[in-house]
Amino acid sequence: MSKDKINTLHKSVKPYANANNKKSTIQLLNTIPPLLLVWTLAYLSLSVSIWLTIGLALIASGFIVRTFIIFHDCTHGSFYNSKSKNDVLGTITGVLTSFPYKKWKREHAIHHASSSNLDKRGVGDIWVMTVEEYTNASRWQRIAYRLYRNPIVMFGLGPLFLILVSNRFNRKDAKKKERNNTYLINFLILTLAAVIIFLLGWKAFLLVHGLSLYMAGALGIWLFYIQHTFEDSYFEEESDWNYVKAAVDGSSYYQLPRVLQWLSGNIGYHHVHHLAPRVPNYNLEEAHETTPPLQHATTITIKTSLDSLRYRLYDPESKLFITFGEFKRRNRMVTTKAKQALLKPTSRTSMQSK
Repeated sequence: MSKDKINTLHKSVKPYANANNKKSTIQLLNTIPPLLLVWTLAYLSLSVSIWLTIGLALIASGFIVRTFIIFHDCTHGSFYNSKSKNDVLGTITGVLTSFPYKKWKREHAIHHASSSNLDKRGVGDIWVMTVEEYTNASRWQRIAYRLYRNPIVMFGLGPLFLILVSNRFNRKDAKKKERNNTYLINFLILTLAAVIIFLLGWKAFLLVHGLSLYMAGALGIWLFYIQHTFEDSYFEEESDWNYVKAAVDGSSYYQLPRVLQWLSGNIGYHHVHHLAPRVPNYNLEEAHETTPPLQHATTITIKTSLDSLRYRLYDPESKLFITFGEFKRRNRMVTTKAKQALLKPTSRTSMQSK
């Protein structure tokens, strides 16, 4: 993509990269109060039916995802025009979703600045190994990677690790503001949990808050995974990496039913978001629809997205994700050819035998 086209593409989405305080407030009102209401109804339903409670907890998980998108926009400074409003709201939604605002803001900024860059992986990303890296990895590294990429581990244990471990601790070199923000959010979460457990019991807390946060975490990991893991996703080394191509070709357009699109805060338009992170979530769809080049991004549906569970290793040569099965078949073919080459007599040997 030429520099002129890149500049044109940036300019085409620039009008959408402005927060609308009225729209933001409306979204806040149709997200946070319903979440609190559903949580309340879930606790009240405990005396009626455990299945009703579980159903309400699952509905709450959808609103937690939507609340997280507001949190996410705050980290980009795109939800409100005011930095202080974004910071305050980001901290509040961080408590509701169990995410540390300042810590996640820094890590997510790194993710945006290095997404699809093979030389700058490791912060805020899904762990991706190239074919060569996996080939040269030790046995234990391969086992660790296989476990990490296993759907049961990633979507089953992943939310627990995210909520209980990763989100609760600062990095060693974190600045004071980041540390204090994480401490504050942890304190508020613990206080909220303690009050609910004191009033209603730990079983009720785990069934309502525990289940809804767990399911929201699994859904969040899925959304993040699927929007960067598809067969022809873009990855390049630093020397060839391009920010715009990484955004448009390295992020997918996840075409969801309207209800799911609403609950996920339009984050399915991930290519638009990566191209212009300052575009608020409620402007992403319009930016996509009015910018023809963005409509060429890889489009996936719920059905086709399931194929991405098979993709485990990235092959820089073919520019494709491959499965572990394909990796084994390739190695087998290489080994077979190598053996045949060793066993095949040279022309000189053939002449001597004659």
